[in-house]
Amino acid sequence: MTGSRIVALGHYQPAKVLTNDDLAAMVDTSDEWITSRVGIRTRHVGGPDEPVDEMAAHAGAKALAAAGLQPADIDLVLVATSTAIDRSPSMSARVAARLGMGSPAVMDINVVCSGFTHALATADHAIRAGAAARALVIGADKMADIADWTDRTTCVLLGDGAGAAVVTADPSAPEGAAAGIGPVLWGSVPEMGNAVRIEGTPPRFAQEGQSVYRWATTQLPPIARKVCEKAGIAPEDLAAVVLHQANLRIIEPVARKIGAVNAVIARDVVDSGNTSAASIPMALSKLVERGEVESGAPVLLFGFGGNLSYAGQVIRCP
Repeated sequence: MTGSRIVALGHYQPAKVLTNDDLAAMVDTSDEWITSRVGIRTRHVGGPDEPVDEMAAHAGAKALAAAGLQPADIDLVLVATSTAIDRSPSMSARVAARLGMGSPAVMDINVVCSGFTHALATADHAIRAGAAARALVIGADKMADIADWTDRTTCVLLGDGAGAAVVTADPSAPEGAAAGIGPVLWGSVPEMGNAVRIEGTPPRFAQEGQSVYRWATTQLPPIARKVCEKAGIAPEDLAAVVLHQANLRIIEPVARKIGAVNAVIARDVVDSGNTSAASIPMALSKLVERGEVESGAPVLLFGFGGNLSYAGQVIRCP
């Protein structure tokens, strides 16, 4: 089997920015209340002319350009999303059509906030099995479409956006700590799955915030350390940690408990809010764009949330 690696990234956010003060004019909240509880200052919100597949296609096009590839070079498109209103055509099929691709395999993956890391593992497995050579893996969500804008405990969290990664076969990729994409560790807590919900007609986001907070801050750090163990790398040797951007009060203690004492910690949630499946690739793309992580450096990606599911892997920064 061959290995795989991420060769390029891209991200996209709508132009409209919603500040905490804007939200305070809509619901009973304040900038101080939001920043003290979740650490979010702003979030981007898409308009009716910015559907999920358009945001995903913008991010994908940027990643392809950064990789120096044409759309026709891609033979697998995976889109992680939980906000696709239509069942068919899928978001991945619509992205392939928007980008003018040839005849790639297309698949949507709905694991909510851990969708991107699930999709990245799926692409890695497909390439290792010889079923694909170049994949476009995208996390894209339009949380504004499912937000309850009268609920001050949830609407302050959510933002829209997309992040993308080009993943290619790497026949020379070593195993262990130097692998381009390390082995995934994934799972879920089915009996607690309804702690995060997107239900109803029209669908609306809801969660049991305290249950999610306790689970994330107590149960996830040892799992994240096992991700590093599977990759053959010590947490203190990580160059960066990119967790799902749910809440700054979750990100900071989880990162601390992992033991990544020398790592850059992604805090894109402050400016982007919780963008669900888009949060990890978008935050990683920004770190790379700003030059905060060197090419080839080990980075922990760890998604968690809806379904009380999780998935993580250590990758080498493109």
